[in-house]
Amino acid sequence: MGAERLPMRRVRDVLRLKYEAGLSHRKIARACGMGVGTVSEYLERARRAGLGWPVPAELDDAALEARVFPAAPVSRERVLPALAEIHQELKEVGVTLHLLWEEYRQVHGEGGYGYSQYCELYRRWAGRLQPSMRQLHRAGEKLFVDFSGKRPNIVDRKTGELIAVELFVGVLGASCYTYAEATASQKLHDWVGAHERMLDYFGGSAAVWVPDQLKDAIAQPCRYEPGVNRTYQEMASHYGAVVIPARPRKPRDKAKVETMVLVAQRWILARLRKRTFFELGELNAAIWELLEQLNTRLMQKLKVSRRQLWERVDRPALKALPASRYEAGEWSPCRVNIDYHVEVARHLYSVPYQLVGQLLEARYTSTIVEIYNKGRRLESYPRRYDRGATTRAEHMPSSHRAHAEWTPSRLVHWAEKTGPACGRIVTGILKSRPHPEQGYRACLGLMRLGKCYGAGRLEAACERAEHLRSYSYRTVMNILASSQDRLPLDEEPHDAATAAHDNIRGGSYYTAPTKEEEC
Repeated sequence: MGAERLPMRRVRDVLRLKYEAGLSHRKIARACGMGVGTVSEYLERARRAGLGWPVPAELDDAALEARVFPAAPVSRERVLPALAEIHQELKEVGVTLHLLWEEYRQVHGEGGYGYSQYCELYRRWAGRLQPSMRQLHRAGEKLFVDFSGKRPNIVDRKTGELIAVELFVGVLGASCYTYAEATASQKLHDWVGAHERMLDYFGGSAAVWVPDQLKDAIAQPCRYEPGVNRTYQEMASHYGAVVIPARPRKPRDKAKVETMVLVAQRWILARLRKRTFFELGELNAAIWELLEQLNTRLMQKLKVSRRQLWERVDRPALKALPASRYEAGEWSPCRVNIDYHVEVARHLYSVPYQLVGQLLEARYTSTIVEIYNKGRRLESYPRRYDRGATTRAEHMPSSHRAHAEWTPSRLVHWAEKTGPACGRIVTGILKSRPHPEQGYRACLGLMRLGKCYGAGRLEAACERAEHLRSYSYRTVMNILASSQDRLPLDEEPHDAATAAHDNIRGGSYYTAPTKEEEC
């Protein structure tokens, strides 16, 4: 911007001091309170105008100014740049105002504006747009999403009650191409499902997703470092995007979607206000019909439709959708119980027993359960919905694994190798328990007795226990410990009560065990 002109009386003083008093430029500057350069400039302008001292009397201040500061010659009419096209071109990746000006001058040459005037014309034009459009968004760069504050309704067929549902709105930053649908709630599964359908509608994904700090999408709301929900972050990664939430109470961070939410309320909800819908799908069909009209109508200021901008600007720059759709999964912490199982959605899944007591993470979908330890996947299971347990043998300690390999039929088969009486005792033990597995330990105890006393004595002891109708490990052990297996079956032992009842310990309980008893 040029310096402010001095009053013409000051110009007359400069001329008088130069030509009448003969002072130097420096002394004139000091006397008039101006710079030496200013004095030189004014004297040079007076010389070019043919003026000296005294100034002709017929020249008043206006005439003098016209002589000293002649008006610049009127330039020829220049070609006004297409400002709306410039606004759209700037959304292309790598496009700058300088590049567009060079292309403009190549077409119009000297008939076009200079670079500074070109930029000034565009900035003045852009400044008259809506405030939400002053942000310059690159093609395929940002996708803004939010829920509408004003909600549509559906009607319960049975009760006639109005049920409020949510209006989800998404908009691409560069083209303003918009998507909208009604969802049952703002919960995570509805949020994720709406994103899936929106990306299908757009035909690709933007590089950055900008949501509001919605409770189910942002786990830890914060102005500077918000914590994105694990599932939502995982979904964005699946589509090659990052999530950068808008700051709390800063609607200008997502001005695009704020504007389009308002447009959706006026263009869609207002037109549907007198219609009655009983199903969410019925409501969405009506919303999508109006959405097509919204995206194909010309925008008032840009004189182009959102669909045309999407096809020309955003669509080529969007990231292609992956071959497989994202399967939403939920994350939950889980601690390994003492039985080396973790509980996920009311079912128990085993992990290596060395992790007992550690805190792990579980990710589960409708079909699969994955267990993670410090970000590394440990195990994967098909999703189970019952309240039971799924156990893998390789996760068990060796002692547990050996125990788990036994089945009722295998135990009976082993016992029958010792003798028929032993087989009947094992069968009786298993039948006497509410669940066969409760008798496994007793049967395995009989195996240990066979190793200590030999198969012959074990079979004889089982025969005596069967004779006493006492199907228990302790009866057989007491018979062997007291050598009653060596007596004929028709000869009653002196302490028959001890052999016949598990709850009576007998005198041997209070004496030091022999080597055989320790076995």
